[in-house]
Amino acid sequence: MKKVRVLIVDDSATVRHTLKEVIESAPDLEVMAAAADPFVAARYMRDEAPDVIVLDIEMPRMDGLSFLDRLMSQHPVPVVICSSLTEQASESAMAALDRGAVEVISKPKLGTREFLVESRAAICEVVRAASKVDAKRLRLRRVATAPKLSADAMLEKPSGTAMIQTTEKVIAIGASTGGTDALLQVLGRLRADSPGVLVVQHMPETFTGQFARRLDSLCRVRVKEAEDGDSVLRGQVLLAPGGRHMLLQRSGARYYVQVKNGPLVARHRPSVDVLFRSTARYAGKNAVGVILTGMGDDGARGMLEMKTAGAYTIAQDEATCVVFGMPNEAIALGGVDRVMPLDAIADEVTRRAA
Repeated sequence: MKKVRVLIVDDSATVRHTLKEVIESAPDLEVMAAAADPFVAARYMRDEAPDVIVLDIEMPRMDGLSFLDRLMSQHPVPVVICSSLTEQASESAMAALDRGAVEVISKPKLGTREFLVESRAAICEVVRAASKVDAKRLRLRRVATAPKLSADAMLEKPSGTAMIQTTEKVIAIGASTGGTDALLQVLGRLRADSPGVLVVQHMPETFTGQFARRLDSLCRVRVKEAEDGDSVLRGQVLLAPGGRHMLLQRSGARYYVQVKNGPLVARHRPSVDVLFRSTARYAGKNAVGVILTGMGDDGARGMLEMKTAGAYTIAQDEATCVVFGMPNEAIALGGVDRVMPLDAIADEVTRRAA
Protein backbone atom coordinates (compact mmCIF):
# COMPACT_ATOMS: atom_id res chain seq x y z
CA MET A 1 0.00 0.00 0.00
CA LYS A 2 1.39 3.37 -1.04
CA LYS A 3 1.29 5.75 1.88
CA VAL A 4 0.23 9.39 1.71
CA ARG A 5 3.37 11.50 2.23
CA VAL A 6 2.86 14.53 4.47
CA LEU A 7 5.06 17.59 5.04
CA ILE A 8 4.47 19.47 8.31
CA VAL A 9 5.42 23.17 8.44
CA ASP A 10 5.16 24.75 11.91
CA ASP A 11 7.58 26.83 13.98
CA SER A 12 6.74 24.95 17.20
CA ALA A 13 8.83 21.82 17.73
CA THR A 14 6.21 20.48 20.14
CA VAL A 15 3.41 20.92 17.62
CA ARG A 16 5.51 19.30 14.90
CA HIS A 17 6.19 16.32 17.14
CA THR A 18 2.52 15.96 18.17
CA LEU A 19 1.22 16.23 14.61
CA LYS A 20 3.76 13.69 13.41
CA GLU A 21 2.63 11.26 16.11
CA VAL A 22 -1.04 11.81 15.24
CA ILE A 23 -0.61 11.50 11.47
CA GLU A 24 1.60 8.42 11.66
CA SER A 25 -0.93 6.67 13.90
CA ALA A 26 -2.75 5.91 10.63
CA PRO A 27 -1.19 3.03 8.67
CA ASP A 28 -1.78 4.76 5.32
CA LEU A 29 -0.16 8.10 6.26
CA GLU A 30 3.45 9.08 6.92
CA VAL A 31 5.36 12.30 7.55
CA MET A 32 8.14 12.75 5.00
CA ALA A 33 9.54 15.75 6.90
CA ALA A 34 8.72 18.38 9.51
CA ALA A 35 9.99 21.90 8.84
CA ALA A 36 10.25 24.86 11.19
CA ASP A 37 9.42 27.39 8.46
CA PRO A 38 8.63 27.67 4.73
CA PHE A 39 12.30 28.13 3.77
CA VAL A 40 13.22 24.76 5.28
CA ALA A 41 10.09 23.23 3.73
CA ALA A 42 11.11 24.48 0.29
CA ARG A 43 14.45 22.67 0.63
CA TYR A 44 12.68 19.39 1.39
CA MET A 45 10.38 19.92 -1.59
CA ARG A 46 13.34 20.20 -3.97
CA ASP A 47 13.98 16.49 -3.39
CA GLU A 48 10.40 15.22 -3.09
CA ALA A 49 6.93 16.68 -3.61
CA PRO A 50 4.63 15.83 -0.69
CA ASP A 51 1.10 14.57 -1.24
CA VAL A 52 -0.22 16.94 1.45
CA ILE A 53 1.21 19.88 3.41
CA VAL A 54 0.00 20.64 6.95
CA LEU A 55 0.77 24.34 7.32
CA ASP A 56 0.87 26.78 10.22
CA ILE A 57 -0.06 30.39 9.44
CA GLU A 58 1.85 32.41 12.03
CA MET A 59 5.60 31.86 11.55
CA PRO A 60 8.48 34.34 12.00
CA ARG A 61 10.50 34.26 8.75
CA MET A 62 7.61 33.82 6.31
CA ASP A 63 3.92 33.58 7.19
CA GLY A 64 1.81 30.69 5.99
CA LEU A 65 -0.37 32.81 3.69
CA SER A 66 2.64 34.04 1.73
CA PHE A 67 3.95 30.49 1.41
CA LEU A 68 0.50 29.29 0.32
CA ASP A 69 0.36 31.97 -2.39
CA ARG A 70 3.72 30.80 -3.77
CA LEU A 71 2.71 27.16 -3.66
CA MET A 72 -0.55 27.69 -5.52
CA SER A 73 1.06 29.85 -8.19
CA GLN A 74 4.12 27.66 -8.76
CA HIS A 75 3.68 24.09 -7.46
CA PRO A 76 0.09 23.43 -6.32
CA VAL A 77 -0.12 20.92 -3.47
CA PRO A 78 -3.15 20.14 -1.29
CA VAL A 79 -2.71 22.18 1.90
CA VAL A 80 -4.36 21.70 5.29
CA ILE A 81 -4.11 24.75 7.54
CA CYS A 82 -3.28 24.03 11.19
CA SER A 83 -4.24 27.08 13.20
CA SER A 84 -4.65 28.20 16.80
CA LEU A 85 -8.12 28.93 18.16
CA THR A 86 -8.01 32.73 18.17
CA GLU A 87 -10.09 35.35 16.39
CA GLN A 88 -7.14 36.61 14.36
CA ALA A 89 -6.14 33.06 13.47
CA SER A 90 -9.67 32.27 12.28
CA GLU A 91 -9.62 35.31 9.98
CA SER A 92 -6.30 34.15 8.54
CA ALA A 93 -7.69 30.63 8.13
CA MET A 94 -10.61 31.97 6.08
CA ALA A 95 -8.10 33.86 3.93
CA ALA A 96 -6.15 30.64 3.45
CA LEU A 97 -9.26 28.82 2.26
CA ASP A 98 -9.83 31.61 -0.23
CA ARG A 99 -6.27 31.13 -1.48
CA GLY A 100 -6.72 27.43 -2.13
CA ALA A 101 -6.23 25.59 1.15
CA VAL A 102 -8.34 22.44 1.32
CA GLU A 103 -9.31 22.37 4.97
CA VAL A 104 -8.63 23.85 8.42
CA ILE A 105 -7.78 21.92 11.59
CA SER A 106 -7.13 23.31 15.05
CA LYS A 107 -3.68 23.15 16.61
CA PRO A 108 -3.16 20.30 19.07
CA LYS A 109 -4.19 21.04 22.63
CA LEU A 110 -0.81 19.94 23.86
CA GLY A 111 -0.76 17.42 26.65
CA THR A 112 -4.51 16.82 26.69
CA ARG A 113 -5.83 13.28 26.45
CA GLU A 114 -9.11 14.61 24.97
CA PHE A 115 -7.25 15.89 21.92
CA LEU A 116 -5.47 12.60 21.31
CA VAL A 117 -8.66 10.57 21.68
CA GLU A 118 -11.12 12.79 19.80
CA SER A 119 -8.99 14.59 17.23
CA ARG A 120 -6.66 11.84 16.05
CA ALA A 121 -9.14 10.18 13.68
CA ALA A 122 -10.54 13.52 12.47
CA ILE A 123 -7.09 14.92 11.60
CA CYS A 124 -6.10 11.74 9.78
CA GLU A 125 -9.36 11.82 7.83
CA VAL A 126 -8.75 15.44 6.79
CA VAL A 127 -5.21 14.62 5.60
CA ARG A 128 -6.51 11.55 3.78
CA ALA A 129 -9.23 13.61 2.09
CA ALA A 130 -6.74 16.31 1.09
CA SER A 131 -4.56 13.72 -0.62
CA LYS A 132 -7.44 12.88 -2.96
CA VAL A 133 -7.88 16.50 -4.07
CA ASP A 134 -6.58 17.65 -7.43
CA ALA A 135 -4.69 20.74 -6.27
CA LYS A 136 -4.97 22.29 -9.72
CA ARG A 137 -8.69 22.58 -9.13
CA LEU A 138 -8.05 24.68 -6.02
CA ARG A 139 -6.54 27.71 -5.81
CA LEU A 140 3.83 2.49 11.35
CA ARG A 141 2.14 2.56 14.30
CA ARG A 142 -1.53 1.62 14.80
CA VAL A 143 -3.22 3.44 17.68
CA ALA A 144 -6.71 2.67 18.93
CA THR A 145 -9.23 5.45 18.27
CA ALA A 146 -12.54 6.25 19.83
CA PRO A 147 -15.46 4.20 18.49
CA LYS A 148 -17.33 5.71 15.57
CA LEU A 149 -20.74 6.63 16.99
CA SER A 150 -23.97 7.11 15.10
CA ALA A 151 -26.64 9.75 15.66
CA ASP A 152 -28.14 7.36 18.26
CA ALA A 153 -25.68 8.98 20.67
CA MET A 154 -27.62 12.26 20.45
CA LEU A 155 -31.27 11.30 19.78
CA GLU A 156 -33.41 8.32 18.89
CA LYS A 157 -34.45 7.49 15.35
CA PRO A 158 -37.68 9.11 14.10
CA SER A 159 -40.68 6.91 14.91
CA GLY A 160 -42.84 7.29 11.81
CA THR A 161 -43.90 10.49 10.10
CA ALA A 162 -43.38 13.73 11.97
CA MET A 163 -46.51 15.35 13.44
CA ILE A 164 -46.68 18.26 11.04
CA GLN A 165 -49.01 21.15 11.79
CA THR A 166 -47.18 23.75 9.70
CA THR A 167 -46.34 24.15 6.06
CA GLU A 168 -43.20 26.20 6.71
CA LYS A 169 -40.23 24.69 4.91
CA VAL A 170 -36.77 23.99 6.34
CA ILE A 171 -33.57 23.46 4.32
CA ALA A 172 -30.84 21.33 5.92
CA ILE A 173 -27.35 21.25 4.36
CA GLY A 174 -24.26 19.22 5.27
CA ALA A 175 -20.71 19.63 3.95
CA SER A 176 -17.08 18.90 4.76
CA THR A 177 -13.87 19.05 2.68
CA GLY A 178 -14.36 21.63 -0.06
CA GLY A 179 -17.58 22.77 1.56
CA THR A 180 -16.61 26.35 2.30
CA ASP A 181 -16.63 27.23 -1.41
CA ALA A 182 -19.56 24.94 -2.21
CA LEU A 183 -21.70 26.54 0.50
CA LEU A 184 -20.92 30.00 -0.83
CA GLN A 185 -22.07 28.92 -4.29
CA VAL A 186 -25.33 27.47 -2.96
CA LEU A 187 -26.21 30.07 -0.33
CA GLY A 188 -25.07 32.93 -2.58
CA ARG A 189 -27.77 31.98 -5.10
CA LEU A 190 -30.66 31.84 -2.60
CA ARG A 191 -33.25 34.62 -2.57
CA ALA A 192 -33.48 36.96 0.40
CA ASP A 193 -36.86 35.45 1.37
CA SER A 194 -35.67 31.84 1.19
CA PRO A 195 -37.03 29.39 3.81
CA GLY A 196 -34.82 29.01 6.86
CA VAL A 197 -31.58 27.12 6.29
CA LEU A 198 -29.56 25.01 8.74
CA VAL A 199 -25.96 24.17 7.88
CA VAL A 200 -23.35 21.83 9.32
CA GLN A 201 -19.86 22.38 7.90
CA HIS A 202 -17.10 20.33 9.51
CA MET A 203 -14.88 23.03 11.00
CA PRO A 204 -13.16 23.60 14.36
CA GLU A 205 -14.59 25.85 17.05
CA THR A 206 -14.02 29.64 16.64
CA PHE A 207 -13.61 29.25 12.87
CA THR A 208 -17.35 28.88 12.26
CA GLY A 209 -18.10 32.36 13.60
CA GLN A 210 -15.68 33.95 11.15
CA PHE A 211 -16.99 31.75 8.33
CA ALA A 212 -20.58 32.79 9.11
CA ARG A 213 -19.62 36.47 9.00
CA ARG A 214 -17.87 35.95 5.67
CA LEU A 215 -20.93 34.25 4.17
CA ASP A 216 -23.20 36.95 5.59
CA SER A 217 -21.20 39.64 3.77
CA LEU A 218 -21.50 37.81 0.44
CA CYS A 219 -25.07 36.42 0.43
CA ARG A 220 -28.54 37.95 0.17
CA VAL A 221 -29.74 35.71 3.01
CA ARG A 222 -28.58 36.55 6.54
CA VAL A 223 -26.00 34.12 7.94
CA LYS A 224 -25.11 33.72 11.60
CA GLU A 225 -23.44 31.18 13.84
CA ALA A 226 -26.26 29.37 15.61
CA GLU A 227 -26.98 29.90 19.29
CA ASP A 228 -29.09 27.62 21.43
CA GLY A 229 -32.77 28.54 21.05
CA ASP A 230 -32.40 30.52 17.80
CA SER A 231 -35.60 30.50 15.75
CA VAL A 232 -35.46 29.19 12.20
CA LEU A 233 -36.57 32.20 10.15
CA ARG A 234 -37.14 32.90 6.48
CA GLY A 235 -34.18 34.62 4.88
CA GLN A 236 -31.75 33.37 7.55
CA VAL A 237 -29.05 30.70 7.64
CA LEU A 238 -27.94 29.18 10.95
CA LEU A 239 -24.45 27.65 10.87
CA ALA A 240 -23.65 25.02 13.51
CA PRO A 241 -20.82 26.22 15.77
CA GLY A 242 -17.62 24.20 15.68
CA GLY A 243 -17.34 21.73 18.54
CA ARG A 244 -21.11 21.46 19.20
CA HIS A 245 -24.01 19.62 17.62
CA MET A 246 -27.00 21.47 16.17
CA LEU A 247 -30.47 19.88 16.20
CA LEU A 248 -33.75 21.10 14.75
CA GLN A 249 -36.58 21.29 17.30
CA ARG A 250 -40.18 22.43 17.10
CA SER A 251 -42.67 24.02 19.45
CA GLY A 252 -46.06 24.15 17.78
CA ALA A 253 -45.52 25.80 14.40
CA ARG A 254 -42.20 27.37 15.46
CA TYR A 255 -38.95 25.76 14.43
CA TYR A 256 -35.85 26.49 16.49
CA VAL A 257 -32.42 24.95 17.05
CA GLN A 258 -30.82 23.27 20.00
CA VAL A 259 -27.06 23.69 20.22
CA LYS A 260 -25.44 21.26 22.61
CA ASN A 261 -22.33 19.33 23.52
CA GLY A 262 -22.13 15.59 23.08
CA PRO A 263 -19.91 12.81 21.79
CA LEU A 264 -18.43 12.74 18.31
CA VAL A 265 -20.97 11.33 15.86
CA ALA A 266 -19.58 9.76 12.68
CA ARG A 267 -16.30 11.09 14.16
CA HIS A 268 -17.53 14.70 13.94
CA ARG A 269 -18.97 17.41 16.18
CA PRO A 270 -21.01 19.06 14.74
CA SER A 271 -22.36 16.08 12.82
CA VAL A 272 -24.47 16.19 9.67
CA ASP A 273 -26.19 12.96 10.74
CA VAL A 274 -27.41 14.63 13.94
CA LEU A 275 -28.84 17.63 12.04
CA PHE A 276 -30.46 15.44 9.38
CA ARG A 277 -32.01 13.03 11.91
CA SER A 278 -33.54 15.87 13.92
CA THR A 279 -34.83 17.42 10.69
CA ALA A 280 -36.42 14.12 9.69
CA ARG A 281 -38.13 13.95 13.08
CA TYR A 282 -39.42 17.50 13.38
CA ALA A 283 -39.85 18.71 9.79
CA GLY A 284 -40.54 15.49 7.86
CA LYS A 285 -41.93 16.22 4.39
CA ASN A 286 -41.56 19.97 4.98
CA ALA A 287 -37.78 19.65 4.66
CA VAL A 288 -35.27 19.72 1.82
CA GLY A 289 -31.93 18.04 2.51
CA VAL A 290 -28.68 18.74 0.67
CA ILE A 291 -25.38 16.90 1.03
CA LEU A 292 -22.30 18.52 -0.47
CA THR A 293 -18.64 17.66 -1.02
CA GLY A 294 -16.78 15.94 1.80
CA MET A 295 -14.76 12.95 2.97
CA GLY A 296 -16.35 10.06 4.87
CA ASP A 297 -19.98 9.10 5.40
CA ASP A 298 -21.34 11.66 7.87
CA GLY A 299 -24.85 12.59 6.75
CA ALA A 300 -25.55 9.50 4.65
CA ARG A 301 -27.72 7.74 7.24
CA GLY A 302 -29.41 10.94 8.29
CA MET A 303 -30.27 11.75 4.68
CA LEU A 304 -31.89 8.34 4.25
CA GLU A 305 -33.95 9.05 7.38
CA MET A 306 -34.99 12.41 5.92
CA LYS A 307 -36.08 10.78 2.66
CA THR A 308 -37.98 8.08 4.54
CA ALA A 309 -39.78 10.82 6.50
CA GLY A 310 -40.90 12.43 3.22
CA ALA A 311 -38.22 15.10 2.70
CA TYR A 312 -36.79 15.83 -0.74
CA THR A 313 -33.06 15.09 -0.83
CA ILE A 314 -30.26 16.29 -3.11
CA ALA A 315 -26.62 15.27 -3.46
CA GLN A 316 -23.83 17.15 -5.23
CA ASP A 317 -22.49 15.23 -8.23
CA GLU A 318 -19.01 13.75 -8.49
CA ALA A 319 -17.81 16.07 -11.25
CA THR A 320 -18.22 19.21 -9.11
CA CYS A 321 -17.14 17.75 -5.72
CA VAL A 322 -13.70 18.37 -4.29
CA VAL A 323 -14.12 15.00 -2.54
CA PHE A 324 -17.00 12.72 -3.58
CA GLY A 325 -17.24 10.91 -0.26
CA MET A 326 -20.29 12.04 1.71
CA PRO A 327 -22.56 12.44 -1.35
CA ASN A 328 -21.48 9.07 -2.73
CA GLU A 329 -22.24 7.32 0.57
CA ALA A 330 -25.69 8.92 0.73
CA ILE A 331 -26.40 7.85 -2.86
CA ALA A 332 -25.22 4.30 -2.16
CA LEU A 333 -27.59 4.03 0.83
CA GLY A 334 -30.54 5.07 -1.34
CA GLY A 335 -31.20 8.30 0.54
CA VAL A 336 -30.93 10.69 -2.43
CA ASP A 337 -33.76 11.78 -4.73
CA ARG A 338 -31.63 13.85 -7.10
CA VAL A 339 -27.91 14.08 -7.94
CA MET A 340 -26.98 17.49 -9.35
CA PRO A 341 -24.02 19.71 -10.27
CA LEU A 342 -23.21 22.35 -7.68
CA ASP A 343 -24.38 25.31 -9.76
CA ALA A 344 -27.88 23.84 -10.15
CA ILE A 345 -28.58 23.01 -6.50
CA ALA A 346 -29.77 26.42 -5.30
CA ASP A 347 -32.43 26.67 -8.01
CA GLU A 348 -33.66 23.15 -7.23
CA VAL A 349 -33.79 23.90 -3.51
CA THR A 350 -35.77 27.10 -4.19
CA ARG A 351 -38.22 25.24 -6.42
CA ARG A 352 -38.76 22.38 -3.98
CA ALA A 353 -39.10 24.69 -0.99
CA ALA A 354 -41.59 26.99 -2.71
